[in-house]
Amino acid sequence: MSEQQSVLRSSAVMAAGTLVSRASGFVRSALLAAALGNAIHADVFNIANTIPNMLYILLAGGVVNAVLVPQLVRSLKNDPDGGEAYTSRVITLVGVFLAAVTVVLMLTAQWWMRIFVSNSWSAASYDSAVTLARYCLPQVFFYGMFVLVGQVLNSRRYFGPMMWAPIANNVISVAVLITYLVVFGPDDPLHGAFTGGRGLLIGVGSTLGIVAQLLVLVPYLRAAGVSLRPRFDLRNSGLGHTLRLGGWTVLFVIANQIAYAVVVHLASTGTADRTSTGTGYTVYGQTFLIIMVPHAIVTVSLATAILPRMSSYAEAGDRRGLAGTLAPTLRTALAVMIPFAAFLPLVASPAAHVLWGYGAARADVQNYVPTLVLFGPGLVFFTVHYLLLRGFYAREENRVVFYIQCAVAATNIVAALVLVSLASDKQTTPALAIAYGLSYAVGALVSYLTLSHRLGGLTTRTLLRFLVRLALAVVAAVAVALAVVLVVPGMSDTYGLAGSLVQCAVVGAVGLGVLLVVARAMRITELTDVVDTMTRRLGR
Repeated sequence: MSEQQSVLRSSAVMAAGTLVSRASGFVRSALLAAALGNAIHADVFNIANTIPNMLYILLAGGVVNAVLVPQLVRSLKNDPDGGEAYTSRVITLVGVFLAAVTVVLMLTAQWWMRIFVSNSWSAASYDSAVTLARYCLPQVFFYGMFVLVGQVLNSRRYFGPMMWAPIANNVISVAVLITYLVVFGPDDPLHGAFTGGRGLLIGVGSTLGIVAQLLVLVPYLRAAGVSLRPRFDLRNSGLGHTLRLGGWTVLFVIANQIAYAVVVHLASTGTADRTSTGTGYTVYGQTFLIIMVPHAIVTVSLATAILPRMSSYAEAGDRRGLAGTLAPTLRTALAVMIPFAAFLPLVASPAAHVLWGYGAARADVQNYVPTLVLFGPGLVFFTVHYLLLRGFYAREENRVVFYIQCAVAATNIVAALVLVSLASDKQTTPALAIAYGLSYAVGALVSYLTLSHRLGGLTTRTLLRFLVRLALAVVAAVAVALAVVLVVPGMSDTYGLAGSLVQCAVVGAVGLGVLLVVARAMRITELTDVVDTMTRRLGR
C-alpha cells in the first residue's frame, strides 16, 4: 500500500466519524435557529457560548493542537517508557492550568463580554450575555482536556475516537433545545434578553455537552496503552523544550484571536438595532460552521493522518519525504474544496431553507445566503494555509508560523473594518466573509512560498497542472448543474423543506455525477481516489 493510500484510509476513519458528528450538528443548528432566530436574541447566546472556545484556543489550544503532537510522537519513539511519563506530566500540567484559568474567567466574565459585543447593545441584552457566559465558561477546561486527550490518542494512531466523540455533545444539545422549544416555544428574535430560566437551561445544557464529549474519550486511553497518573516532577522532564516551542504558538494564537475578537465585535453591530433584522454573529457563525464541514471531514482528517508522518520525516531531516507527503495531500484536499466552493451559489438558498428555515428564523432565512456563498473562496485559501502550516509545525518552525499569521490577522482586521464601515446592517456578515477570504489568500500565498523554499520545492508544476485540469472539470459540472436549475420548471424557486431538499439533491447529484465522469476521463486521481476510499469506507 502506498503512503498516500494509507493516509486516505486513516483519513476515511476520521471522516466517517466527523460526517456523523456534523450531521447531528445540523440538527442542533436547525433547532437553535427555530428557538432563537438569527438576530439579537440569538447573538446574545451564540457570542456567550463562543467565548469559551475562543478563550481556550487563546490560552492553551494552539500549544495543545500544534506543538504537543510532534512532541508526543518523539517521546513515544525516543523515551525508554514509550512516552508514558511525559504524557502524564503534560496532562497534569495542562489540567491544573486550565482549571485555574477557568475559575478566573468566570469571575471576570463581564469584562470579557465588553470586548466582544457592541456598545450599542441594550443593558438587558448585555446582562443576559454575561450570565450566559458564566454558565458556558467551564467549557474552557473541558474543551482543553478533550483536545489534549484526543491528541494523545492521535499520536498513537487512534484517530477515530476524537472525531466520533462530538456526537455525544450534539445529542445532549439537541435534547436541551427540544426541551427549550417544548417549555418556552420559539422566542422573539428581536427580544435580546433571556428570562424565566431560559438562560439557565440553554447555558448549562451547552456545557454538559462538552463534558460528555470528553468523557467519551477516556476509555480509549487504556485501549491505546496509555496509563496516566498525576505527575508534578516537571524539572528536567523535557517540557521546557515543549513550552519554548509553545511560546511562538501562543503568539500565533493571540494574533489569530485578536482578529477574531474584532470580527465578533463588528458582527455584533449588525444586530444591535432591535427594530430590524440585520446580519450579525449568529449568521456569521452558523454559515461558517457549514462552510467548515468539508474542511472538518476531509482536510482535518488528512492533516491529522499526515502530521505524525511528517514529524518523523522532519526528525530524520528528510525534507524530500516531508514534501512528498504534504504535496499530494494538498492536492487531495483541494480536489474536494474547490468543487464545494464552486457549487455553493447554486445550492445556498435551498440549503439555507433546509438548515435554518424554521420557527423564529423562518421569516429571515435569506439572511444566511450571501454570507454562505461568499465564504466559499475563503475556504479554498484556508485549506491551503491550514495544510501548509502542518509542514512548519512538523519542522518545529513555530516562529515562522507566527509571522505568517500576523500577516493573515492584520489583513483580516483591516479588511473587516473597512468593509463593515461601508456596509448596511444586512451586509455586515457578507462583508466579514469577504474579509476572511482576503486574509487567507494572503496566508496561503505566503505560507506556500515560504515552505516551498525551505523544503526545496512542493512540486509546484504538478500542482498547477492539477489545478487547471480540476478547474476544467468543475466548470463543466457547474455548467450542467446550472442548466438544470434554469431549464427544469420550478428548480429556481424554493418550496419549503421538501422542495429545498429536492433542489439540493438534484443539483448535487447532477453536479457530482458530471464532475466524477469528467475527472475519470481526465485522470484526476486526487478526486477519484477520495471518492473511491470514502465509498469503500461507507460501504462497510
